[in-house]
Amino acid sequence: MQRRDLLKAGLYGFGGLSFSGLLRARAQAKDIASAAGSAFDKSLNAAGEPTAIILVWLRGGCSHLDTWDPKPDAPSEFRSPFTPINTNVPGIVLTELLPSLSKCADKYSLLRSVAHTGGGHPAGSLQVLAGDPAAADKTLPLLPDWMSVANYLRYSPKRKIPNYVTVNPVDRYDSFTIAGSTYLGPSYEPFKVTGDPSRPDFSVPNIGLSDPSRAARFKSRINLKRGLDRLLAEIDQTGAMEAFDDFDRQALSLLTSKDAAQAFDLSQENQRTRERYGMNQWGQQCLMARRLVEAGVEIVTTEFDGPLCGRVANWDDHAVNHHVFDAIKFRAPVFDQAISALIEDVYARGLDKRVLVVVTGEFGRTPRISHVASSGGGVASGNKGTVQPGRDHWPRANTMLFAGGGIQTGQIIGKTDSRGEDPVERRVSPGDFLATLYSHLGIDAHKVALPDFAGRPVPILTSGTAISELSPKV
Repeated sequence: MQRRDLLKAGLYGFGGLSFSGLLRARAQAKDIASAAGSAFDKSLNAAGEPTAIILVWLRGGCSHLDTWDPKPDAPSEFRSPFTPINTNVPGIVLTELLPSLSKCADKYSLLRSVAHTGGGHPAGSLQVLAGDPAAADKTLPLLPDWMSVANYLRYSPKRKIPNYVTVNPVDRYDSFTIAGSTYLGPSYEPFKVTGDPSRPDFSVPNIGLSDPSRAARFKSRINLKRGLDRLLAEIDQTGAMEAFDDFDRQALSLLTSKDAAQAFDLSQENQRTRERYGMNQWGQQCLMARRLVEAGVEIVTTEFDGPLCGRVANWDDHAVNHHVFDAIKFRAPVFDQAISALIEDVYARGLDKRVLVVVTGEFGRTPRISHVASSGGGVASGNKGTVQPGRDHWPRANTMLFAGGGIQTGQIIGKTDSRGEDPVERRVSPGDFLATLYSHLGIDAHKVALPDFAGRPVPILTSGTAISELSPKV
């Protein structure tokens, strides 16, 4: 790392964080620390361990009928071409595309009855990630997502590693922002890891300095800068200068912490483990997520998109984008391997009582198959003009997977009708989903309100109840 890079890291801290608005957020540092302390005291499971969540986000929306909720008796214009297969739990059936996940169904539960009103990708994402009830798309979120809220409430300046990390960020859909800290301030945004962790030259910037002399020089520069900041702080009447001190402290911790460096270093894993997850971007993202929660990170998100999805790099399998069945068949082996490895590893390493793994996108796909001309050829798509099958947006039914977290596993929660169009048993809303996540993190979502830009208290959740079937086993 060059001297200029060191200075830049010291001045701007986390490479993935936006600096605008930071001062305003940290002006409330004392109140935040107090709220975080009380929330953190309650964030332990029955065994006294700090709880954590790994969210795997399927950007664009996965077809529930072709994966988690097959309907083999549906009419041909609805029915998936993939054969249903039994799992190691009687009564749980998946499609043939998920053979590895079929062998570990006893370690997860499927919630097949999630429904909401957000028909567009931005609106659907904002409903699921932030509880925004609006059905219309927004360019920017108005409410903070659950990850930022949890990071805010469980913040501690003593941490040596960020408490909220996103590996391939869950933050945008094309030109729309689908997640963010909004009025909580950018200091509660995630530490962002970008790039392909399976590449030999992959590295995470601003994490660890292997040369002790460089670390010492960086520390001396930080101390010099703090001295200058103290001069300004003496005339600062807002308390905003505390933001710089805290930001620098976190940057210094990341650059000098061996624990942080090791947590992000996949070379610490044996090759057999890496291959079990899959030597590809999704597999190694999941492996990094497991390493991070094991190192003490409590909120980890990772997005499955990019070339492994097919031509348009997401799960949005309209016929104009993909041949829906070719697309799902193309990505399924990588998905199946990565998610099953993550689930099995969480259990094998004794993390299953405190770490909850959640796999979902913003909605499901239309049960009725459409046939439209492709807009362009490529992976999982015929040449331009080729009429091919597709499934469109469907917020009326979606399936989510939950594993670990001390919950009762090996179960199906909820049910959709014979065509997979609507829930007919145990309909669940995004509010219920979010209340469940907050409950796992020790946050009483109905008692917490956080100040917005005007200083008015806004409840972190306006509706919803934690899903009782996903409560920790007694």
